[in-house]
Amino acid sequence: MGFRWGAGWASAYTWRSSKETTIVNPAIMTEAAAATTNATFTAAEKAKLEADVEAYCQEIRPIEEIAYLERRFNPAISELGLKHNLLGMSMPKQYGGRGADSLTYTRALVRINKEGTGVRTFFSGHTSIGQFPILKYGTEEQKQRYLPRSCRGECTLAFGLTEPEAGSNPLEGTCTYRREGDKLIMNGVKYLISNGSVADAVIVFAFPEGATGADRRMSAIIVDTAGDTFEKEQLHSKPGMYTSDTAMFQMNDHPVDGRNMLGKEGEGFRIAMHTLVSGRLSVAAGCLGTIEDLLDECVRYCKERHQHGKEIGKHQLVQDHLARIEIMRATSDAVIERAAIAKQVSDENPGNKELLGKADFLVAQAKYWASNAAWEAADRAVQIFGGRGWSELYRPFRHLQDVRVCRIYEGTDEVMKLKFGAALLGKDFEAFK
Repeated sequence: MGFRWGAGWASAYTWRSSKETTIVNPAIMTEAAAATTNATFTAAEKAKLEADVEAYCQEIRPIEEIAYLERRFNPAISELGLKHNLLGMSMPKQYGGRGADSLTYTRALVRINKEGTGVRTFFSGHTSIGQFPILKYGTEEQKQRYLPRSCRGECTLAFGLTEPEAGSNPLEGTCTYRREGDKLIMNGVKYLISNGSVADAVIVFAFPEGATGADRRMSAIIVDTAGDTFEKEQLHSKPGMYTSDTAMFQMNDHPVDGRNMLGKEGEGFRIAMHTLVSGRLSVAAGCLGTIEDLLDECVRYCKERHQHGKEIGKHQLVQDHLARIEIMRATSDAVIERAAIAKQVSDENPGNKELLGKADFLVAQAKYWASNAAWEAADRAVQIFGGRGWSELYRPFRHLQDVRVCRIYEGTDEVMKLKFGAALLGKDFEAFK
């Protein structure tokens, strides 16, 4: 459904056509938060980005509908992203991006996810956790080498943290690197990686080969995927997300340019955790998009479908489902906007641990709440659609299949709860230590 951009924005733009019913929740953006937005990102540029996102969504929908029903990867997700100049929405203009602030980019992902979680996941993998760590931790040479090409569609990016035996605890990973002359030689397997088989470069997290004890510290490395020593495979055994690329890859003495260490050696865990703040916000935004599309579909269906001599929307128990979906939408919208503002403030104050900690906490809250809200909304939408709800021919069941993973990837529900507990009780109570 619709929403109002926060106070201080140039307009109260809503991602809906004028013919649709718009529900607008109150703006919560304070004047102080408004002052943190990117001063170089003008009102006209914001309006153009919004229009480009809407045009992208209108064009991708019929293609995505067919690809989903055929259960195949949809290359048009990235191809149309290039056409509409969306492959670097939050990247600075100097690197070929659009220069969008955190809240504008988050709202763009909300709109994109109305077309499907698989569509939005591409942008999360490419921008939120692909471009973001290079922008924040890369040398100027690395930024110049990767960011402009990624914005031009010449270099799709991915984030390689998860392994078959290392999920919620990446410190149990087994991927390694060793130095040979001016090369880093990579070995190991990464698993369940979004964009993993289509990426031209992956941010891979690995440990020094043979290191133990205090010397075994994770590093982040930009790994170019070209070459026979980098083997990749799409993973098809998944319930939903058919049009999104989910993959595993194996590095077999895979050589990487020695200049591609991202940040300082041994600081990979810190880089990964910071990057996940960006990634989790993108997942939360996507879940809000899911809820908005479900509400659109249910409102329309409740007016069209007749049972017992009247529109099903006139039945009280159906209205109960609708009311609950709307509450899930409104609350998710509020916590996501708050989190996006906090991330923007943190991004503009690099090195401020207190602001990063606040953003981390608020983003985790948004991710946890929105992903669970979307799951409930999808379940209720399927119930409203009845027998038709249990079919991929209708959007509610597709959303039900797709959105379940949002309670797992980028940090499980359980990890989010542990973060909340530790934040409330103090570091001495961290359950995962």
